Amino acid sequence: MARVAGVELPKEKRIDIALSYIYGVGRPLARRLVDRSAINPATRVKNLTEAEVSKLNALIAEEVKVEGDLRRELQQNIRRLIEIGAYRGMRHRRNLPCRGQRTRTNARTKRGKRRTVGSVRAAEKPTAPAKPSAGPKGVGGGLKE
Repeated sequence: MARVAGVELPKEKRIDIALSYIYGVGRPLARRLVDRSAINPATRVKNLTEAEVSKLNALIAEEVKVEGDLRRELQQNIRRLIEIGAYRGMRHRRNLPCRGQRTRTNARTKRGKRRTVGSVRAAEKPTAPAKPSAGPKGVGGGLKE
């Protein structure tokens, strides 16, 4: 079991593919890391030696920001935009796309399920049940004995 940067890598995958399971490491970066650590990219994760795993760990630790640190940095960047009142920050706060996409149609992934606004008339309040009337001059209504 290879644990690199705090992530369990899938045993049956090639090392150049398996490294992309780490948040912040894509395929091109994984390929560069494997090349720099002098590991054969076709090697399966289950066949890695402890020395190779430690070499990868050291390389990632010194060169790349991954997992928790990267997530934290991204959240801080978004929080900073919100606090300074930037346009992008406002879009993040309102849960809308912030890179210029149209929102009149589409943008369903960001905005969520459709909610109808304004076009459906509000249901009328149900009227209270009618009281039994007493009839003319108090005759005929009420309880009979």
